[in-house]
Amino acid sequence: MIARGTGVRLALFVVLGALGIVYVGGTYLGLVDRVLGRGFTVEAQLPETGGLYEGSQVTYRGVGVGEVASMRPTREGVVVTLALQEGVEVPADTAVSVHNGSAVGEQYLDFAPEDDSAPYLAQGDVVVGDENSIPTTEEELLLDLDAFVGSVDRQNLRTVVGELGTMFRDTGRPLQRMIDGGSRFVAEARANEAETAALLEHSRTVLRTQQEQGSNIRSFARDLATVTETLRRADGDLRQTVQGGQGAAQQVESLLEGMEPTLPVLLSNLVTVNQVVTTRLPAVEQLLVTYPRIISSGFSGTPGDGYGHVQLQFDGDPPACRAGYLSPDRWRPSSDLTDRRPYYAAHCASGPPYNMRGTKYAPDFGSGGSANRVAPYDPVTGQVSTDLAGGGVSIGGVGGQQALFGEDSWKWMLIGPTERR
Repeated sequence: MIARGTGVRLALFVVLGALGIVYVGGTYLGLVDRVLGRGFTVEAQLPETGGLYEGSQVTYRGVGVGEVASMRPTREGVVVTLALQEGVEVPADTAVSVHNGSAVGEQYLDFAPEDDSAPYLAQGDVVVGDENSIPTTEEELLLDLDAFVGSVDRQNLRTVVGELGTMFRDTGRPLQRMIDGGSRFVAEARANEAETAALLEHSRTVLRTQQEQGSNIRSFARDLATVTETLRRADGDLRQTVQGGQGAAQQVESLLEGMEPTLPVLLSNLVTVNQVVTTRLPAVEQLLVTYPRIISSGFSGTPGDGYGHVQLQFDGDPPACRAGYLSPDRWRPSSDLTDRRPYYAAHCASGPPYNMRGTKYAPDFGSGGSANRVAPYDPVTGQVSTDLAGGGVSIGGVGGQQALFGEDSWKWMLIGPTERR
């Protein structure tokens, strides 16, 4: 026999279990809310039921908030009474629509407001739906699908299907790799979501820049095509250069290594010489222009060795001017490489007939010419004159080279005397 205490506990368990089942069932059916007076009801006016039935679920953006309590037909459609849970806040301007929970039906009504701002639905409020609130029925879907299939030309459809078969034939593995790669791409994009968003935000700037630089990009593409075409035509020469370039590079390297002790000194000295030549460039220009003229018009002779000789000799008489310059005991030795202030007061204080030096004794290179010039050459007009009073001779062709070659005309005067007039 079961003890009295055990029997009492079993009876209480059965009673509590029954009460729990009744409460859960009543809550699911809405009986508890009706008995306790919880929740509130609103009405939805629809052109038709769309498959709803009493007890259908009511959701707020997909979350269950109540159920359909009743439905009654009207001249305009149907009025659906909705029993909503206590505390649910649905905006009063919400849109309402009927959806299918699955392919076999299970319709439910869903609230989809644009935002969640007040005012909210209260007891007795009415929500109005239209034709867009009702889902397409299976009958309409099948009829539309049949009409679509009937509108397609069968011969064209066979061609499309045949071409699709040809396109995807033996592409199973590549498609699989592409799909797998797409999955990895999505995973990487998700991992770099912030960077991707920043890239999309700044892409407008990049595209605008490319649009503004469109002409430059097209010009660069054309120039690049020209370069590549030139390289293609010179393929043989380039191959020969590349093949023989290693040996030439080794020879140049050996030459530079052999000249390593003296080459830096030579370059340093050339810098110094270049500075001096740049400073005295007008005088160097005059020398290069007048020297060929002097040689062509100078004396010639034939000594006993059978060869003609032309000599330029520097005479030490009169001697160089020394007065006005630093005395030899104040000269800086060549080993002193420190920077010192130049002696700007240097000048020739002896006067003629000493060899006077300095910028104030330099030849006059003005366009008008001067009798003080060492040689009768005018760098502005490009004329070499045999008469200091004027009436010069054009060097390098009729009419002078200045008008033809501009400022570089003096270079052509080096070869002027060799031209046939």
